[in-house]
Amino acid sequence: MSNSKPFVLGATALVLTTVAVTGAGLHYSKSQAYLKDSPKEIVDEVWYVINKEYVDATFNQNDWRQVRQEFLSKDYANTDEAYDAIREMLDLLGDPYTRFMPPQDFENLQVDTSGELTGVGIQIAKDKDTEEVVVIAPIEETPAFEAGIMAQDVIVAVDEQPTEGMELNDVVNLIRGQRGTEVTLTIRRDERVLEFPIVREVIQIHPVKARINESPIGDVGYIRLTQFSAQATAEMREAIADLESQNVDGYVLDLRSNPGGLLYASIDIAQMWLDGGGIVSTVNRVGEVDRQEASDRALTDKPLIVLVDGGSASASEILSGALQDNQRAVLVGTQTFGKGLVQSVRRLGDDSGVAVTVAKYLTPSGRDINKEGIAPDFIVELDEADQETLQEDRTKIGTMADPQYAKAIQLLDEQLRTGTIVIPEKQASTERPSRPAQDS
Repeated sequence: MSNSKPFVLGATALVLTTVAVTGAGLHYSKSQAYLKDSPKEIVDEVWYVINKEYVDATFNQNDWRQVRQEFLSKDYANTDEAYDAIREMLDLLGDPYTRFMPPQDFENLQVDTSGELTGVGIQIAKDKDTEEVVVIAPIEETPAFEAGIMAQDVIVAVDEQPTEGMELNDVVNLIRGQRGTEVTLTIRRDERVLEFPIVREVIQIHPVKARINESPIGDVGYIRLTQFSAQATAEMREAIADLESQNVDGYVLDLRSNPGGLLYASIDIAQMWLDGGGIVSTVNRVGEVDRQEASDRALTDKPLIVLVDGGSASASEILSGALQDNQRAVLVGTQTFGKGLVQSVRRLGDDSGVAVTVAKYLTPSGRDINKEGIAPDFIVELDEADQETLQEDRTKIGTMADPQYAKAIQLLDEQLRTGTIVIPEKQASTERPSRPAQDS
């Protein structure tokens, strides 16, 4: 897997840093367990949800019934003690994506996927190896982006409060606040420690940006999708329809630094590019439970190049994997993030919530990309100078001054001239068939 940093394109991660943990496939539902007015009951409710739905039937080699007995044998004086016990219980699973959210954090999550929030405009996650709080990406045209926050920055403190050992949602809550107030992020970038005072604002998230780029090969429809939020499907449909009405010759779909979002959005958007074939299958602890197929609803069949990088995660990997496996698109960039797990988000009886990993997803050819990611057909690295240039002047993103985009244009030219693209054997995935010529 490439170690190159994901390119900062302003993924709509939510001001907040929603936690890349939300990933693809957030399903909201109300737990059926009956909750009495007792802190111990919320512990039992979470145990019940995990027992019924968690993807690993061994519960990370734990006797889950014995775990229940252990945690219910204790007395909890208040909800805070119960919440601490729940976190301790979930830690036994060794799964960073299965997590408990107190009522405020659960409300924050629902805001995050709605497309509007208040904060500074970043998404964060905990590094699975170092446990550090890392910026996945800033949202373009937000206070964090304008201040110069970059992907892979490590947040070491918020308003001088160290983040070491802090729960991710607690960091989110520190960063958020009322519009017009200031928060200072202390960032470690490589060997430097930097401070960024940032004024919080209301963040309006429009996940799709599209335009026509003129080039020697003709008119290219350039579409950047920055998050799979509730608005993404409608905005993508509108963008493709508009570009088709202007008779573009081909497309570049930019998924760089897109951390994912809603599972159904990735499926709906895949339908817009595919006339047939599989999109994604989900596998729970008893086997395959769902397989989504394209159903002849493509809005265009013109040549398509997809840009990906290490910040392309979850729903981005569902979409890019489906397009790659069906030989519908060629992928350019660097290895994707590697989050192939699906969470179901449950509202609990006291309006707290729990996100539970209920399944893993596979690409149409059966690839399990969790922790592995998707290898692009053409690897194009961005060095630090490239990243800084594009960060400082974002008008160059998606232009010939952007090396990954320039490679996409070269490949579109090849396909328009010859009807096919020859993929280097050393970079092609061994788990996918060779690509036949595409109609254009």
